[in-house]
Amino acid sequence: MKTTLEELIAFVTVVDAGSVTAAAAQLDQTVSGVSRALRRLEEKLATTLLRRTTRRLELTEEGAVFLAHARNILAAIDNAEDQMALRRQQPAGRLRVNAASPFMLHVIVPLVGGFRQRYPQIELELNTNDQIIDLLEQRTDIAIRIGALRDSSLHARPLGSHGLRVLASPAYLKAHGKPKDVADLASHSLLGFSQTETLNHWPLRNVQGDALLITPSLTASSGETLRQLALAGEGIVCLADFMTAADRQRGDLVPILVRETVEVRQAVNAVYYRNTQLAARIACFLDYVSEAMQG
Repeated sequence: MKTTLEELIAFVTVVDAGSVTAAAAQLDQTVSGVSRALRRLEEKLATTLLRRTTRRLELTEEGAVFLAHARNILAAIDNAEDQMALRRQQPAGRLRVNAASPFMLHVIVPLVGGFRQRYPQIELELNTNDQIIDLLEQRTDIAIRIGALRDSSLHARPLGSHGLRVLASPAYLKAHGKPKDVADLASHSLLGFSQTETLNHWPLRNVQGDALLITPSLTASSGETLRQLALAGEGIVCLADFMTAADRQRGDLVPILVRETVEVRQAVNAVYYRNTQLAARIACFLDYVSEAMQG
């Protein structure tokens, strides 16, 4: 059996206090409890650490050697606890964040400068993947996921939500005309996702209801690729607002079929493995991103 922390503390306290009785008072334990801890320690080490006389306790040679080791161990534990407390006050360490490339480029990257200034001891590692990843396999602390969540083994924290719009470039509309209603889309070039069919449900009122499943003329796995295609005049696209805010402000992409558009908001969640104590570096990152998205 290995030596326990309780036994080390009992041994060092008895030496420092000068007696088992005084040590028991300091530790708020019974005299018999401290005596048993000392006896177990000596049995595990197969040696005598203290000679007990009627008047006082005296360290044996082995006891003196072990005392130095015991003090070093307890000091190391105290130092480790101090470092953890310091990290809670000043979060530090590597933080691996994974998100789809559009969210990383349009939301996370603009926040990096301010975050690093506020938390200079956190080392960010930003990775992109447009498909759902295994956090453990990819050694990821936080993954940002947009839309419905399916993996119940993960803890999720809502960060906010974004609306969806149907958009096209002025150049495309000049060349092909502006759709007057939902039915007109059948004669247009529609840009859609290649790997997730649910992303090709556009929030448009039609005879089937409030979601139109399109048949894309051109597909891509990444929303950022679809955005670039739309900017290049290759067709009509449906994208989240976080990707196109600057484009819409400049007039590079314009909303179409506004009256037929149903308000649909995509949830944005940060997911991470369930822990009893969330690491400070993860918590402060989630707080920072959530505050920015709500602002």
